[in-house]
Amino acid sequence: MIESDKSGQGNEPAVHCRGVTRSFGSGEARVMALRGIDLDVRHGELMMLVGPSGCGKTTLISVIAAILDADGGECRVLGEDLGRMRQAAKTAFRRRHIGFVFQSYNLVPALSAAENVAVPLLIRGEREKPAQAAAVRVLEQVGLAERARAMPDQLSGGQQQRVAIARALVHAPDLIVCDEPTSALDHRTGHALMQLMRSIVMENGRSLIIVTHDARIFEFADRIAEMDDGRIVAIGAPEQVHAAVPPAVPVPAPEASRSGGTAA
Repeated sequence: MIESDKSGQGNEPAVHCRGVTRSFGSGEARVMALRGIDLDVRHGELMMLVGPSGCGKTTLISVIAAILDADGGECRVLGEDLGRMRQAAKTAFRRRHIGFVFQSYNLVPALSAAENVAVPLLIRGEREKPAQAAAVRVLEQVGLAERARAMPDQLSGGQQQRVAIARALVHAPDLIVCDEPTSALDHRTGHALMQLMRSIVMENGRSLIIVTHDARIFEFADRIAEMDDGRIVAIGAPEQVHAAVPPAVPVPAPEASRSGGTAA
């Protein structure tokens, strides 16, 4: 992986949200997804967002990652006011500074694991050979070096999730945003990946925001923000919120990959 660009770090937090709102639809069908969000995420912090399904967690990280526009309020990320940026500038900002792990993986079916991981580097103008080499190195970090040439349909759900995580890490973004990154992983693999992501935050001063229902990984958070009905209702250390969040539903054993590999 290339080194993170830490320019712009100072006293200002990596993420600063004040009064952020977001709705979908119009008229009587309008639904308020975010209802005045106040949130700061520090440089080098691992923040988790928890709460019931539909409470606005994914909408919030999509606004922070400059994928969705807020309706109102202020959202500053890495010193930039997203509300004042044009769409082209937001696209360039995402490419340079943000890694996103989607819950549905979003791998390109026609590309191998290594080719999928290399995509962020190629978009930024890296040459194909060094981009592929960097992709293989990150796949090795997530335990998938031997599957670098496999196509997505030859990988189990857990393996596809690890490819998606590698893709989010390969360009060394300053902010990594994850939507349920351990949902398809067994306990051992999920903990190993969280240890990797935690070390990346600690060693490089990057910030990490994770949406999760998985209480097994709460211990890796610096702080946890609880959401309900589009609002943040509490922020605290993991031990303060653990009892308030229902345990994660046990993850069924993933199916073995079509190539005969193990599930995770």
